[in-house]
Amino acid sequence: MSDSPSPQLLFETLNAFQKTGLLKAAIELDVFSVIHDSSVTSVEISQRLQCPERGVRILCDNLVILGFLTKSEQRYALTPSSATFLDRTSPAYFGAAADFLLAPGLTEGFWDLAATIRAGRLREEDHGTTAEDHPAWMDFARAMGPMMAPVAKATAELLPLDDDRATRVLDISASHGAYGIAVAQRHPQAHLVALDWASVLSITEANARAAGLEGRFEKIAGDAFTTDLGADYDAVLIPNFLHHFTAKQCTEFLQRIHRALRPGGRVIIVEFVPNEDRVTPSAAASFSLVMLGTTPEGDAYTFAEYETMLQAAGFGPASLHPFPPSAHSAILAQA
Repeated sequence: MSDSPSPQLLFETLNAFQKTGLLKAAIELDVFSVIHDSSVTSVEISQRLQCPERGVRILCDNLVILGFLTKSEQRYALTPSSATFLDRTSPAYFGAAADFLLAPGLTEGFWDLAATIRAGRLREEDHGTTAEDHPAWMDFARAMGPMMAPVAKATAELLPLDDDRATRVLDISASHGAYGIAVAQRHPQAHLVALDWASVLSITEANARAAGLEGRFEKIAGDAFTTDLGADYDAVLIPNFLHHFTAKQCTEFLQRIHRALRPGGRVIIVEFVPNEDRVTPSAAASFSLVMLGTTPEGDAYTFAEYETMLQAAGFGPASLHPFPPSAHSAILAQA
């Protein structure tokens, strides 16, 4: 017998913006850093924040309900995840990502999603986040590096490079540089070439210097589809890039990558890769909605679709490598 009808999911979804507003407020007030490793009352928190106690109490109670805080005997404390990602003193602090994820350029497309679906794409004049030198990518580069570090390290471990000679690695849409930096740190003979918009590359270069890659880093500024990529690369990294474009555009781009690789060189694509049913796993599959609202024709492509693109671009057999518990997977192929 099926479950009785319930409007609960309907109300939770329609009111989801309230949860976003709650977390955004907590990050802006720096509640998680104020609590830090202590167990405190709402009065103590309000004193530290210099805010009236009522709002602080309601905020913290609802953070408990959502799972961001714990509460015992009227005292609040951080969960392990909040301590890791939302306490500003943590090296994996992720709170700054709110500036990117909640920027108008990423959110405004969802307020009239029906119009996009009726048209089949964003308005013709609206390129979304694929627009040239879109300002959102500066926020992305500043905020997302720490969150990407585990996946970047797993990518570096997966990529085979000959450590007995100097090698060249091209990092497409390098952004924060986490992927390329992880590969260069894993392979001390690797020379890293980062490609992105000039404004974004200022952040990439600063992060590469901080990682001690002076002398093993250079950059190419411009559009990845039209700028001269160079040649004779041992590996090309393509993290979180192809989902912005159509399968045809992806195939044409991968053909450019094939030409830039030396014989036997490898491409490694890092993406949200849903199963063939396109609804599982949910974190990867739901990324298609992000692309619907923020790009003209982007999508979350299945492994079979990436296999087809890579084969058409001249690559050999591809292999899929999920990176749990993240929603990312890597796809590795050889030229």
